[in-house]
Amino acid sequence: MYEHKKQPLAPAKVYYRRLWKNFLFALMVMMACLLFGMIGYKLTIPEFDWYDSLLNASMILSGMGPIIDAKIVLSKGAKVFASGYALFSGVMFITTIGIILAPIAHRFFHKLHLDDK
Repeated sequence: MYEHKKQPLAPAKVYYRRLWKNFLFALMVMMACLLFGMIGYKLTIPEFDWYDSLLNASMILSGMGPIIDAKIVLSKGAKVFASGYALFSGVMFITTIGIILAPIAHRFFHKLHLDDK
């Protein structure tokens, strides 16, 4: 996918295409994670409608924390899901940042190691 260290630096057009492709892939990953969280919240907390599920899944995925009404009593299954989803979301957020930054880091290090000829 990327050029070898002995190859010349890729043209700007190729570099920007890589950035765009990685960004779109990261966006698809985040959308899949959001959908997973919405379905999980909807199935484990019957009081939630799809909008509440979307709100809580997006808040957890962004690292802000859940928004759950104090009147709602959570089942053990809902608590386990929310805990697992929070851990999963943290890892996926870091992973998607890595996906987005990969072409930038590769270009930086490739440029750094090019011969001065």
